Order: sequence, then structure tokens, then C-alpha cells
Amino acid sequence: MSTLRDRVTDGLYGLGWSTVKKLPEPVAVALGRRIADTTWRRRGTGVLRLEANLARVLPDATPERLAELSRAGMRSYLRYWMESFRLPAWSAQRVRQSVEVKDLHRLTDGLAAGKGVILALPHLANWDLAGVFLTRAMGVPFTTVAERLKPETLFDRFVAYRESLGMEVLPHTGGAAFGTLARRLRAGGLVCLVADRDLSASGVEVTFFGETARMPAGPAMLAQQTGALLLPATLWYDGPATMAGQVYPPVEVPATGTRAEKSAVMTQALADAFASGIADHPEDWHMLQRLWTADLDENRVKR
Repeated sequence: MSTLRDRVTDGLYGLGWSTVKKLPEPVAVALGRRIADTTWRRRGTGVLRLEANLARVLPDATPERLAELSRAGMRSYLRYWMESFRLPAWSAQRVRQSVEVKDLHRLTDGLAAGKGVILALPHLANWDLAGVFLTRAMGVPFTTVAERLKPETLFDRFVAYRESLGMEVLPHTGGAAFGTLARRLRAGGLVCLVADRDLSASGVEVTFFGETARMPAGPAMLAQQTGALLLPATLWYDGPATMAGQVYPPVEVPATGTRAEKSAVMTQALADAFASGIADHPEDWHMLQRLWTADLDENRVKR
């Protein structure tokens, strides 16, 4: 049964990449919105989890407001997918016209300094479009890490897709990613990491919207080990045709403390920047999984 489910999942994503990009854009947009609204009305596990997460972001929101936000969140999430299926056909000019980034100089200045830059961001808006903005519109290659998905054929699709957009993609598991990222940074390169959800169960505890969560220690550890600049960034949709972004001031390495203590301080600084962007644009935060420690512990107890 699991094998059959994996094949169906892989086939559906394959259909999206092969078919959606061929649709007229208004048709693809309408299709994405229809799928989003249908999914939202069914009130499945992902939608309920999204609402529970948004309740942490907006603790004073009424049930009606949370439902409104989760519907907008599903539309934003499906917009991400529809755009991503079509990104290989976007020209560099289209990408430039579709993305506006505040304080981009913090990234370009950091790269010009030659010490390497780590760009850390949460699951906001379309991080693949942000990546294409770097590779095609700015001509800046970068290295990233991808969660190893099941089935393996689906993971291979994602890797091939992102590599076709100009990204170097490393698997999250396997042990070699950290060393490769460190080498890229020491050579003055750019590393981009989606860093608001820990996939290893050994992340750093942070306070996130008033509660404990775990976030990956990798960005902070890489910055300490290589001397690279660590820059938080957030994204949001700014109308039907534009995605906006913000690059925050660099996260400094503390002058004192153990490596673990420094990582904790730096990861908390990332969490604070992420929280600022998410609070401003909660409908664009695509977090349909458990994130906070209390929810993860509750899930383990149920099992």
C-alpha cells in the first residue's frame, strides 16, 4: 500500500511539472485557487495544523479570523506550487519584474567581501522563486539542502528541477552536506537554507511566538566554522504579480561562550527575524507541519 501511495504521489507531482507549465497562466492561477479552496473546505490534517500554527502567531485571533487566514494561506501555498511548476519557463526579465527585495545590498556587499554568505529564511511565499531571482536575475549561483522525500523518485524530481534552475542541491541526510556547504562558503560562495523547521530532532531550542520550538543549528554552526556572513531573510506576496523580500542585518557571532552557547544565541536571532516577517504576513507562511515542541511531544505521546 505504501509503495502504491508513493507511486501515486510521484505521478501527481510529475503531472504537475509536465502539464501545469503548459497551461495559459490565467488557467493555472484559477486551477491553483480552486484546489486551494477545495482543500480548505475539506478541513484535512494540513489545514487544521496550519490554523493551529497561525493561532500561535495571532493568539488573539477569533476562530473566524483564523479560518479566513488559513484559507488565504492555502491559496498562497497553491500559488507557490503553481508558480514553481511554471518557473522553468520564466525568463530572467520576468523574474526580475516579479521580485522586489529590500536591503538587497546586505547580500551583495557580503558576497563582494569574499567571505561567503549564508542566507537563512523561513517557509514564506516562494523560496524557489527567490532562488531563481538569485541565479537568473542576479547571476549568483548558490548551494542549498533539500529534505530527502519519499519516494526516492520524487526526491530525484525535486533535485533535477532545482538544479535546472541553477541551484546546487545537496540531500539533507547522508552526512556530507555540512562539509560541502563549508567548502562553498570558504570559497566565497552563497548558501541558502530554509531554516524555520528542524528536520534532525537535534536542533536548537528557541522561543518562537512565546513558546519553545526547535530550529536547525546548521546556519549558526556554518557561520562560526567558516567566518561567513549569516543573513536572515523573509518573503511575502505583494499583489498578484509580485513577491517581495527583506534581507535583515547580519547575525553576529557572540564574542564569548561555547560553540553550543553561541549557536543558541544566533539561532534565537534568526527565529526573532523570522517571527517578525511571519507576523507581518501570516497568510504566506506555509507551515502545515508540527513545529512547536509541545505539539511534537503531544504527537509522540499519542503514538
